[in-house]
This record gives sequence, C-alpha cells and structure tokens, in this order.
Amino acid sequence: MFLQSFGNDGIIFLAALLLLSGIIAAKFSSRLGLPSLVLFIAVGMLIGSDGLGIIYFDDVEMAQLIGILALIIILFEGGLQTKWATVRSVAFSSISLATLGVLATAMLTGVSVYFVLDVSWLEAFLFGAIVGSTDAAAVFATLKERNIKAKMGATLEAESGTNDPMAIFLTLMFIELITNESTSLWLMIPSFFWQMGIGLALGLVFGKLGSLAINRINLESGGLYPVLAIAFALITYSTASVIDSSGFLAVYVAALVIGNSELTYRYSIFQFNEGIAWTAQIMMFIILGLLSFPEQVFHPSNIFAGLAISFVLIFIARPIAVFISTVWLNYKFRERLFLSWAGLRGAVPIVLATFPIVAGINGADEFFNIIFFVVLTSALVQGSTISYVAEKLGLMGPKKDTPHHSIELVSIAKANADMVQFQTNRDNAIVGYKLHEIDFPQKASIAAIVRGDDLVTPYGDTEIKAGDFLYILVSKREHGDLMKLLNQKISNPQKSKRKTKK
Repeated sequence: MFLQSFGNDGIIFLAALLLLSGIIAAKFSSRLGLPSLVLFIAVGMLIGSDGLGIIYFDDVEMAQLIGILALIIILFEGGLQTKWATVRSVAFSSISLATLGVLATAMLTGVSVYFVLDVSWLEAFLFGAIVGSTDAAAVFATLKERNIKAKMGATLEAESGTNDPMAIFLTLMFIELITNESTSLWLMIPSFFWQMGIGLALGLVFGKLGSLAINRINLESGGLYPVLAIAFALITYSTASVIDSSGFLAVYVAALVIGNSELTYRYSIFQFNEGIAWTAQIMMFIILGLLSFPEQVFHPSNIFAGLAISFVLIFIARPIAVFISTVWLNYKFRERLFLSWAGLRGAVPIVLATFPIVAGINGADEFFNIIFFVVLTSALVQGSTISYVAEKLGLMGPKKDTPHHSIELVSIAKANADMVQFQTNRDNAIVGYKLHEIDFPQKASIAAIVRGDDLVTPYGDTEIKAGDFLYILVSKREHGDLMKLLNQKISNPQKSKRKTKK
C-alpha cells in the first residue's frame, strides 16, 4: 500500500496530489461540458481499491463527517455570494420547491423503487427521501460559470440551499420507522417544523452577530477576518444541530445575512471562502469516490435498477414535483421545464446514503451503490446539458460580470474609513450623471472606476455608466449616507437623468 510505504510523508504527498488532481479536473470540466463533481468522483474511484489501489477507504462514518463539514463550507460560500434582492423575488417558490417539491419527489421516486427493487414500502420511501433533494454543491458549482437568467439561477440556488432539512428529516424519519416499530409518524411531524423554524431563526441571529463581529472587532491581521467568518459558519451549524434544528438551513441563512451586509475586508472574506469551498468540494467528492467500489456500483443489476430509477426521478418525479410546487406561482411553462431539468443530485444524496449503513439497516450497502449510480447519472445527463436546455428554452441571461480586481488597501478595521465596492445598473439614479453633478457625502472620494476590462481614472467630468464598478473611499460615519445615495433608484424611468441628492 502506498500510505504504508511512505508514512506521514506519503500522506502529505497524496493530499497535495489529490488537490492538484481536483484542480486539473475543475479546469477540464468546463471544456468537456461535464460538472466538476463527476471528475472529482472519478479521481477518487481511480485511486481507490478497485482502481490503482493506492488507497483502501471504507470508513463510512469518517466519510459522513467529511461530507457534513464540506457541505457546511459550500453552503456558507453559496449564501455569501447570493444577492438578497434576487432571492427575495423567488423566496416563496424556492421554499415551496424545498418542502412540497422534495416530498413529492421522494414519494414518487419511492413508488418506482418499490417496483424496481425487492424492498418494503418504508425502505422504498427511504430511498426516495435520500435522492429527493437537489444538491447545493452540484447546483452552485454548475451554475457559477453559466449565464442562466437571474430568476432561474436564484430559484435553483435558493432551493438547493434550503431543501436539505426536508430530505434529512424524511431520511431520519423513515430510518426511525424501519428500526423502531413503536415510532409514530404523527409524533415526528412537529419536529420538522421545529427544525425549519428554529434553523431559520438561528441563521438570522448568527448572521447578524457575525456581521457585527466582523465590522466591530479590531483584529491584528486582516487575514483573520475570513477565518472569523468561517468560524461563525461552524458555530451556527453546531448550535443548531445541538438543539435538533436544521444546521444546514441555519448556515445558509446566516451566510445570506452576512453576504448582504456591508463588511470590513469583504473582498478577502469572499475570496477566502471561495477558495476553501473549492477545496472542500474537491476533497468531499474524492472521498465519496474512494468510498464507492466501482465493481459494485457498476454491477449489471445495479446499473439496470439505477437507470430505471434515474429515468423516473429525472423525467417523471422531478417534473411533477416542480409543476405541483409552482402551480400557483408566476412561472412560465418553459421556466418550469428548466427547473425540472436542472434538479441536480450530488453530494447530499451520497452522504445521506451513509445514514442507513450507520443505522445497520439490511440492504443499506446495495442502496448506497444504486444511489451512487443515480447521482452519477443525474450529474452526467442533467449537469452536462443545463446550458443547452436553457438556451433552447430562451433562458440564457447576459454574460456574468464579476470583478477580477480588488482595492482593499485601506479597508483596515483600525482605520476610520472603508473602501466600498459598488456595481451600478441601469436602474440606479446616479447612472448617466457626471461625478461633479452627484452630491456625494463630504468625506467620500471616488478612488477608481472599473469599466469592463479598463481602469477609468475618475475626474469631475467622468460619467457613470451602467455596469461600472465604483471604488469609493468613505469615512465610516458617512458610510450609511453613501449607500443610500448609491442604491437610490430612478423614480421616473422615462427620464434619462434625474438630479440625485443624499
């Protein structure tokens, strides 16, 4: 064995090799049109016992712990990057998909499992519950570089960020019903509302506390602020879990609150979390790949069962669930079709598939192998065609414009000033005005304007255009006045210009 031959040095070398392999896989995933998770899993399978035999890994509980930690980090990063203004418009539909949609998907899939596999109804519905939710890691990674319309992207991201509580609740409920005959279904239903309600409340509380801590605690090094943010993510999850509420929901909500607040070292926090989320995603999927045994996953009987269940999940259960969940909401038929197709499965179903194994349920190993195959099928079939389907349905949005630059030189907690980054859009009242025509706060100064790939030196006659990234140095006392000015909207869209005051 490789690890036995090289000891600690071998482990360190292997960890570096795994990360490099994941980075290379991520690089080629977009070129190949495949979700990166497929290639990460493939790396794990390749170096596992049925591949090159470098590592033998079958510790289900360790894989479960790594998966949970990775999902916390991934959900936190996804929530930080999500704009509340976009999510707010689809909040109700996302909640409907995350609850009613998951329930409908689980039940319909469970019916197919009952007829495909030789299992009881409770075991069939347990299988359906495990694969019932879309996966945040898969959805965030797949949509990140694709120009899907904002409404569709926000719906999918918010759904995947909030549907884990329902899937976890259903999974644990059916495990309890299978292993404990005296358990009452009706007594378990109130616990779901406890998990959702308390998880939401704790997310709001810890998100606010995290924002205040980041902005008001003076740390010796700017590099400690991103660490403080990720610490709040872990504290939020653990606190929620200790009182039997939804830790995943709490983390996502806390990240939404923090990400939509004005933060000291905002750019550093976001960059750090993006990097650590990629690391978590690479290691999680590689570990899950190691946990699987390709000889078992791709056994003819499992392939047949997996294909049959995948067909029902992708083409029947998910579409019916989407149409039921959004029937009274403002979605067009083609938008519902896209939401049906984009319901990616990923790490969450695989991690949940370890729960029956840990609980000692008979046939849980077979469940794990078939669920693993279903996830791979979903990632390959749906994940590789999302852009194509969106284009055919006319749901492609404008090219994503993200700043590949940072001016955070003076955003120091000990200083009495902040460097604000703000991107304008055509609805902002300041667009179309020259700098000298705008009544900025007295202690605010435009440091730079980034327009596309060009750095524009600001002068009094420089006109602000939609899409500009403004970098403004402002005293902390006038920070609020500046943000009110920047966020002011055009009161009369028919007018091309409107004098803007504080």
